[in-house]
Amino acid sequence: MNRQNFLGHLALAITLILLAAFLGQIRHWQQEWRSNHAYWAVGDRRPVTSKPRTAEVIVKFRAGTSLEQMKAIAARFGDRLEDQYEFIDGEAVMEDLDGESAEQVAAEYNAHTDLVEYAEPNYEISLDPTEAQNYRGFGGNTGEQNSDAALSDPMFSDQWSLENTGQRGGRAQADISAVDAWAKTHGSDETVVAVLDSGVDYTHQDLANNIWTRPANVAAYTDAQLGTVDDLHGFNAVTNSGDPMDDNGHGTHVAGIIGAEGDNEIGIAGINWTVKIMPLKFMSAGGYGTTRDAIKAINYVIERKRDGVNVRVINASWGSTQNSRALRDAIKKAGDEGILFVAASGNSSANADRNPHYPAGYKLPNVISVAATDRNDQLASFSNYGAKSVHIAAPGVEILSTWLGNQFREASGTSMATPEVAGVAALIVATNPNISVENLRERILNSVDRLDSLNGKVSTGGRLNAAKALGVE
Repeated sequence: MNRQNFLGHLALAITLILLAAFLGQIRHWQQEWRSNHAYWAVGDRRPVTSKPRTAEVIVKFRAGTSLEQMKAIAARFGDRLEDQYEFIDGEAVMEDLDGESAEQVAAEYNAHTDLVEYAEPNYEISLDPTEAQNYRGFGGNTGEQNSDAALSDPMFSDQWSLENTGQRGGRAQADISAVDAWAKTHGSDETVVAVLDSGVDYTHQDLANNIWTRPANVAAYTDAQLGTVDDLHGFNAVTNSGDPMDDNGHGTHVAGIIGAEGDNEIGIAGINWTVKIMPLKFMSAGGYGTTRDAIKAINYVIERKRDGVNVRVINASWGSTQNSRALRDAIKKAGDEGILFVAASGNSSANADRNPHYPAGYKLPNVISVAATDRNDQLASFSNYGAKSVHIAAPGVEILSTWLGNQFREASGTSMATPEVAGVAALIVATNPNISVENLRERILNSVDRLDSLNGKVSTGGRLNAAKALGVE
């Protein structure tokens, strides 16, 4: 090899080494950014803010601990009491002010056993990647006219989960028997379902009439740390505001499954033609949130319930493998207030009995964990399952629903199966307004269509049936 070729190859090798090192540093920077930021933008996953997130922990104080004592222990550890959840007994968020890690801060509080029951880091929660794919756009009001003359929604014929006629290779009647259920009720605008998600596009033409609006006789939401929030259409726990507008799409899709307006000559029909959807935003445009903000939103719901708002169901189409005691306690408190909590089992094709997915995996009397089925009544390939920990299955593959900007799209995931169950729960409440949360849960789980494909996969061995749940045979 001559000297010129040698130098050329050497220069190329050095360039490749430097490029590899540079790319490695970029990955390191990305990991560092992610550990210091709660929220990420769509697509490129970059944080939407340049302000590093200081370490935060959620502390559960023992009964009888006063707010002054909470502030005093925070000051002693060089922290700040960021928020106290007034309606979730003893829980507060502490922000570190002296550069310690969340694990170090949590250890300090856990050592203070006279006042502290437990402390844990503020964990990150994200939407499952499977759910961010498999979308098919439908545009505005276009779509094949539904053959059922009694229903004017032009896209209803694509809603196989509500009426499966065998369209697109499906199996006839592998659905939730929604049409039979509608013979008894289309839902009630006295029933409120909270969608705890990325928010909801409350201006969507097929949702707007079914979005919850704070009644004139209910005062604006007031929090000791946040002040007064003008919660006209719900709550945004990310910005601590009353604007839960969706900038991701996931929450809007979930909301449409529960309660897109039916028989209105627009788009699709929700399981409830009439209902009130309460948007709760705790996830950013990139589909990331934290346990702190999820609990903050649940705390809001509990307060609204105590103020007379008839919130009966919370839909949670998200999850994590991280077991948060603080989130569990918040969900339990919601159950004590008569609120059913319906949660996605997860999209990892995993046995949740061995590898729990939370919040669906919390063993609480107000929680229902939901797996997903396809249009042939088979367990979806991506769905988590569990003979003990997953309770019921519902359609969750190629589910058509509302989307941002007056659009309609299909999506697949246990996130789509979960609002099928939440929607049926709201139908039951419409016919039996005083039903207890225990009886509501039991009614749903005891009325499934038992399927061989689900035997040993979910505890009921069955798929959701709305008509049976309403007593329509």
